[in-house]
Amino acid sequence: MRKLKKLPIGIQTFSKIREDDFLYIDKTQIALDVIENNQYVFLSRPRRFGKSLFLDTLKNIFMGNKDLFKGLYIDDKYDFSRTFPVINISFAKGKFKNREQLKKKIISILEYSQKDFGVECKEPTSPDICFEDLIRKVYEKYQQKVVILIDEYDKPLLDTLEDPQIAGEMRDELVNFYSVIKGSDEYLRFAFLTGVSKFAKVSVFSGLNNIKDISLSEQYGDICGYTQHDIETSFLPYLEGVDFEKLKEWYNGYNFLGSNVYNPFDILLFISENFKYDNYWFETGTPTFLIHLLKQKNYFIPELENLTVGKELVSSFDVEKIALETILFQAGYLTIDKLILNPISETYTYKLKIPNKEVRISLNNMMINYLTDDISSKVKKQENIIYALFDADFAKLEQTLVSLFASIPYHNFTNNKIHQYEGYYASVIYAYFASLGLPIKTEDPTNLGRIDITLEVGGKIFIIEFKVTEEDALAQIKEKNYALKYTDEGKDIYLVGINFDRKKRNISRFHWEKFQG
Repeated sequence: MRKLKKLPIGIQTFSKIREDDFLYIDKTQIALDVIENNQYVFLSRPRRFGKSLFLDTLKNIFMGNKDLFKGLYIDDKYDFSRTFPVINISFAKGKFKNREQLKKKIISILEYSQKDFGVECKEPTSPDICFEDLIRKVYEKYQQKVVILIDEYDKPLLDTLEDPQIAGEMRDELVNFYSVIKGSDEYLRFAFLTGVSKFAKVSVFSGLNNIKDISLSEQYGDICGYTQHDIETSFLPYLEGVDFEKLKEWYNGYNFLGSNVYNPFDILLFISENFKYDNYWFETGTPTFLIHLLKQKNYFIPELENLTVGKELVSSFDVEKIALETILFQAGYLTIDKLILNPISETYTYKLKIPNKEVRISLNNMMINYLTDDISSKVKKQENIIYALFDADFAKLEQTLVSLFASIPYHNFTNNKIHQYEGYYASVIYAYFASLGLPIKTEDPTNLGRIDITLEVGGKIFIIEFKVTEEDALAQIKEKNYALKYTDEGKDIYLVGINFDRKKRNISRFHWEKFQG
């Protein structure tokens, strides 16, 4: 039996993967395309998606390390004899708190580069001046144009987004630093920047208006991540006995206008943990600024299942004006479902979706924590809900939901009017349902309106409507014949109307009946 290659869990160094015989998914065809057809490039992808490994692959190509590419696509298609000096800059390690700390980090990085290349900056304590001097001196010493590779270019900004003033200062420092790239054009062969987010050209990218953003270029859609083809070929020996449809449901679904892809971290951990379905990528760290934004904007959580936005909303944002949808997309909590062409304006919009079961379960567990502060009894309530739905035990379901809202601390409602809105109550219930990994639809369209939530559990269909008014929620379901959409499926259909009382901040009426056709 052929021995399987080792899995490169947590390894982002291309040479280590190749020299120590780890499994490598060949991305060199895309790398060659990027190198031959671009000069200044930016790529945005969520964390742990393989950006750093791709960047390191580019480094080894430019340094002419041909032996590492034996048997790969690029092996006989690139002239490795022509080498280029590569300046490597990474902000991936550590947490940034202020501008002074950022300056020290940049100075430290440049000091290492000066030692590597045997040159000295005239003003080593001035990041932008030293960077410019370093590029020119490396060019002069090696008589060859320079390559610049910057990993996690935006981390100093993301670390400080909760404080707009400090984030603005970080942005200004990075603008000064990155603008050196544009001013050094005559000395540069290639520059590649990676990050999670794309800040608007009027901010960080103001000095880099010559950079090409390939984050949503169809030809580079598969630049990071594992495709289904990779799973069914390179990973096939590692996944013996695995239900590929279930694997797709849990971890596939990320799309950047190429193939649907898996996050590499998920697949590698899934295999190493003996095929245990778990939240591998999500639990590695949810940005605190994301939770801060969710609280700040009182976001209607069910809308995450049915968002349609313009290109400007997925491409970039400003420090002073952050769209939550943009952050959720760029950070990997939402992904592209499909492009929609407006036939009149001939412009595209993007329909977004939660990519897979892992993200849906984990994201909604996080939502529960921030919406309700209900951490200690959350699991028990989730168990009660799932059993109540499977058994169609509506007394138990009502009791659990009433208990749920009764347990929300009073301070959650102080200094805001969140309890006045139907969306808050719907968000809480939706988050609990979605955190169970159940098939769920929000704003489910019919010919007479939209169902708030449609849920399928144990061969049963639940049609649920919410109201924070005196209007009878169950009566609306019946009046608009919402159930007719599902009568051909041959399943039991239950109609559930839930009314909320603003003053009591809880359920005031819970009515249900079985649809009789």
